[in-house]
Amino acid sequence: MTPTGDPHPDSLQAEASRLAQQAREFRLRMSVIDTQTQSALDTTRDRFGRTAHPGAAADALAHRNAAAVEAYTTHLAPHADALLGAAHRALDELPPTGPLNAWREVLDSLATSHTEIIRVLDRPAVPDSAAQGVQYALVWPHLAAWADYGSIAADLAEQHHEPEPGLTYEERQSWTARAHAALRQGGALDLIESWHVADGRRITLAYLVEDDDSTVVALCGDPDASDWEIIGHYVHEYAAGQALPRAVPPGVLRPDAASRFNRPEPVPEQPLQELLREIVEARTAGDVSEVLLSATQEGVGAGAMVRLGHLLYAAEEFSDALGTVRSQQIGARIHALARQLDSLIREVHDAAEDLGATVAVLPPHRVPKPPRIRPRPALETAPPAAPPPRTPTTARRP
Repeated sequence: MTPTGDPHPDSLQAEASRLAQQAREFRLRMSVIDTQTQSALDTTRDRFGRTAHPGAAADALAHRNAAAVEAYTTHLAPHADALLGAAHRALDELPPTGPLNAWREVLDSLATSHTEIIRVLDRPAVPDSAAQGVQYALVWPHLAAWADYGSIAADLAEQHHEPEPGLTYEERQSWTARAHAALRQGGALDLIESWHVADGRRITLAYLVEDDDSTVVALCGDPDASDWEIIGHYVHEYAAGQALPRAVPPGVLRPDAASRFNRPEPVPEQPLQELLREIVEARTAGDVSEVLLSATQEGVGAGAMVRLGHLLYAAEEFSDALGTVRSQQIGARIHALARQLDSLIREVHDAAEDLGATVAVLPPHRVPKPPRIRPRPALETAPPAAPPPRTPTTARRP
């Protein structure tokens, strides 16, 4: 305790780190459960992703729900209130910048989910009964919310970390000039990782390479711009992590997007390898035309090429959202590729229609080669008789 009776900052930091670790352990366990569940659900679907065995799918989801409840009971049920309290206290001490209200909303939502989960844990139904299955299904969205957003509470709770004093103004100037000089002379800044801190700064760890020697340094600002500066140098990455301010929770691309752990059932689609196989097995131009048209189909059942376009536009959106000079340049490149793909999709669609209009079939000289199968002897055929044994002969003398 400090002279005022408050807990020592080091003890607060240690406790916050312990609570944050519980949230991360729960997320890790949920990731394993999610992977196992998806593998089980894959066996219940047909080749297009449609559920073909609903009973087995329901069993897989029920097993997922029970495993998630067990994981929450182990890792978070005893610690969630304390973790949320530490996160709120840290949030109250942060500077009035950044999405403070949005983070508070996330913490309040996690508190509501915790209450709903504890209500079920305090009034359990008969084990392995239908009532227990209903209970677990009702709390699954709350368990998924903790798996998705518990890391935000963990990151906020660890804001109690006190960073070490940084370089003086003169030292920052000297190291920054040294880094720029090294870059002009053929050196390099090999970036390691970056994060945002509570006051809005972006910090990037990098190896500053000078004359075949490297030093771990911390940059403040956009490494791809010209106004960054070095704010620290360290013997290794771990020392840098201990000395620098902790990261605030990273953002998401689309705040209203579905969660990783509570995704909707996938839209049925035909895999690209199946489309290729259908072309190889086709006999008429109409067959191949239908395959290409399905690949370029728009709408709910979008084809493979159209989905690739969606992928590129989402990647462009993400790259732009990073907000750095280089990421926005890359976003522009991806946008140009997406536009080229749009043109290609239209060309493929037109070509598919033209191919179908030919009403042609493959000529008969393209005969398939049957597999080489050696005939097996009939079951009633006796095996060939063994040759008589050779008797040794004695050489005669002349």
